[in-house]
Amino acid sequence: MSVTTHPSLPTPAALDHAPVLAQVTRGGVVESVHRASVAVTAADGSVELELGSATDPVFPRSSNKPIQALAMVRHGLDLAPHHLALVCASHSGEDFHLRAVREILDGAGLSVADLRNTPDYPIDDEARLAWIRAGHEKQSLAQNCSGKHSGMLATCATNGWDHTAYLALDHPLQRACDETLAELAGEPVAATAVDGCGAPVMAISLAGLARAFGRVASAAPGTDEARVADAIRSHPEYLGGTRRDVTTFIRRTPGAIAKDGAEAVYAVGLADGRGIALKVADGGQRARTVILAAVLRRLGVESGALEALEDAPVLGHGEPVGSVVAVGI
Repeated sequence: MSVTTHPSLPTPAALDHAPVLAQVTRGGVVESVHRASVAVTAADGSVELELGSATDPVFPRSSNKPIQALAMVRHGLDLAPHHLALVCASHSGEDFHLRAVREILDGAGLSVADLRNTPDYPIDDEARLAWIRAGHEKQSLAQNCSGKHSGMLATCATNGWDHTAYLALDHPLQRACDETLAELAGEPVAATAVDGCGAPVMAISLAGLARAFGRVASAAPGTDEARVADAIRSHPEYLGGTRRDVTTFIRRTPGAIAKDGAEAVYAVGLADGRGIALKVADGGQRARTVILAAVLRRLGVESGALEALEDAPVLGHGEPVGSVVAVGI
């Protein structure tokens, strides 16, 4: 697969000049800090809040998945809501996730042998241990992106596209994903690379990512965007998993959609059309939910998930001796 690379580009300001938005304390002493950038967009798409840089491109990684799923729906993908939520997912690899992947493929006349995503173990601790105890090796089915890939394959089957080359950047499916992301973000895709699962990953700004999520979350009933949003809201356990913070957030925040991404990206769409996107500069995951909770509090968003998002203890000998806390928000 050909990709666009820019090895000479400077480090984006969203990373290089990001402010400290989280501290890690141990015994009352600040032990570490995390720099991050945040963009909040209003219902009209304008930037309402910017911490760090909202305009430099970053790779949203799996936070792009709901927009990629929208591209598939626009090109004929017609699935039950729980299956569509799984197409938006970085699933935990629990039994119900893997069963649903098989169902999507079966419905398209395909099988797990057609999956081209990188073989891996389930990402959920309990599911991974159960998988290994059962004697299974790494498989594409168990990898967290198999829901997206099953949707991609089903979209190819619907359109009569070559399903053996669906990861190629110039494939009609990937062109559709690029175009849909650019449209929803309100800006062109800045660069394209290969994601961990093998599919193309498109770079946009945090403002663009927030704008896209706000538009999907507030879409008019009956639209393709609303289909995607409703699937996420009604089946958040398929988007994440039984023990995932993104599932808890969606379930306890009326009208919201969200998607976590690798390298500490988080994107949220609110029912009123506002969008939130954040990126922790060092890619460390432990600060992302703490920062998100602080942003939600600043915006006055009502959510029963805030305390859970803020619960980030630092342990010493198995006991809490500090915590990850938001600052400067």
